[in-house]
Amino acid sequence: MPAYASYPSLKDRSVLITGGGSGIGASIVECFCEQGSKVAFIDFNAEASSATADAIAAKGHARPLFLEADLRDIEALRGCVRKAADANGPITVLINNAARDDRHKFDEVTPEYWDERIAMNLKHQFFAAQAVQPMMKAAGGGAIVNMGSTSWMVGQGGMHGYTASKSGVVGLTRGMARDFGPDNIRVNSVAPGWIMTQRQQDLWLNPESEAELMSRQCLKRKLYPEDIARVVLFFAADDSGCMTNQTYIADGGWV
Repeated sequence: MPAYASYPSLKDRSVLITGGGSGIGASIVECFCEQGSKVAFIDFNAEASSATADAIAAKGHARPLFLEADLRDIEALRGCVRKAADANGPITVLINNAARDDRHKFDEVTPEYWDERIAMNLKHQFFAAQAVQPMMKAAGGGAIVNMGSTSWMVGQGGMHGYTASKSGVVGLTRGMARDFGPDNIRVNSVAPGWIMTQRQQDLWLNPESEAELMSRQCLKRKLYPEDIARVVLFFAADDSGCMTNQTYIADGGWV
């Protein structure tokens, strides 16, 4: 059985996670709760989010605070940041996880749909960081982890709004790392490969795609949300205190 790291620096840390109701986000929420962090998460799916919070509490961890909001609504996002800080103290760890990798045909994309994809996958990352940055500065530092994707790196088609957004995460991360560095706020991104969330398995996993996965990855096993969550923990903890302005690829060695 694997033995995973504990990070004392994360105990009692006020952590905010976007898109924490299911998939990779739910695993990130659980892993921070296991570390003893004070966790709040934002999601629009109340049923899935409540189930996630219930399951974590049932394991004996402090129940994470679920805040329901559509992250495309920036005022709602800002309100959730205030509620999280009121409940758990000033936020010093932000995990910008929320996204949707919906497919779309190139010639059917409208300006309205394009703007909605950017809002869903990139825009909220900036405004979440904008909302927590003053708290981190006042606290003497903090850590932001922006979730990217390898989809644009490998040239995946059929989801241009998503790949454009996720490539933008790298530029956003680097710009914020430069601006926030003097205040001891670290900003990194994690770029997962193909992770076997329930959504991925239901919509896109089939014998042909699984065969390609096993052919392309150096590691001949499927990757699951907890694989990514544990990478995120490292970048949030003081153990990575000298690391900022980085994008870490966590894809099993896809070639």
